[in-house]
Amino acid sequence: MTKKITVNEFIKKYNLILLLLIFIIISTILSPNFLTINNFLNLLQQSSIPGIVAIGMTLVILLGGIDLSVGSVLAFSGMMTSVVVQKFGGGNSMTGILLGILAGLFVSAIMGLITGILTSHFHLPDFIASLAMMEAARGAALLTTGGNPVFGLDGKFHVLGGGFLFDSVAISGIFWILFTIILALVLKYTVFGRSLFAIGGNKEAAMLSGIKTKRNYIITYVISALLAGFAGILTASWMSTGQPTAGNGYELDAIAACVIGGASLSGGAGSILGTFGGVFLLQILTNIFNLVGLPSYYQRIAKGIIIVLALLLNHFVSKKKASTAE
Repeated sequence: MTKKITVNEFIKKYNLILLLLIFIIISTILSPNFLTINNFLNLLQQSSIPGIVAIGMTLVILLGGIDLSVGSVLAFSGMMTSVVVQKFGGGNSMTGILLGILAGLFVSAIMGLITGILTSHFHLPDFIASLAMMEAARGAALLTTGGNPVFGLDGKFHVLGGGFLFDSVAISGIFWILFTIILALVLKYTVFGRSLFAIGGNKEAAMLSGIKTKRNYIITYVISALLAGFAGILTASWMSTGQPTAGNGYELDAIAACVIGGASLSGGAGSILGTFGGVFLLQILTNIFNLVGLPSYYQRIAKGIIIVLALLLNHFVSKKKASTAE
């Protein structure tokens, strides 16, 4: 016998899809340019870099942690890559591009490793450990060139973050989709992925059941840093410039996207696909604000209000469902 789904259960299960549909309809009414293929391809490119950062944040939040360093890691990785690429021909040397990418990913992995060790072995609160890394990484990004941007990164390097497949689909967007699929499969079908839910749900029980929590903490923070670092490489490539101030506020956007997508900050709940939708929802808001010509300071206020309303809807439906079950 098929079990009927109540209205509350339907809203709880598909609230993100409903929100996306609502904002797409509103956006289409406000601007006839919104519902076009070119605009959606533009949305894909605009969402790709914060989307890649948000994937790593999702893994950390599943553990019940937080990673405030992702924006700064993005900047430092982009600067390291830019310096190496510029040294080997300004973006036309494939050797220089490869070495630059490896340099950016290497420093990112080291920073993630340090944060993971501080939280797992030295038991520092993740907020404090990642906050310290955020400051250190931002300082390192500025120190790399004395606070000056690295210009002239044109040629082949620009294709990585600023190129298009078939002259329409952003390569950076393809990377985002690929990472989303890969990490979604990892969470669903691997021991490591399932262990993140177990640790976030009950860390003590996970330890008693034999899950290596310290190792998984380190791996998760390294993955988060690597994704942020790769996003920094794409940013430098897209802009053809290494910018030490890149990534400011990305950590907050990533957290917002994860929570809107259904992740719980207490850990144990969330999904990569939900975060994908959360990133798209936030980008749709920015896109429609730009299309209707809303000044940036109004945009920030409106975005904050809409984020709160989306989370209140989540909380209301969850609370009502719990009271019904009782």
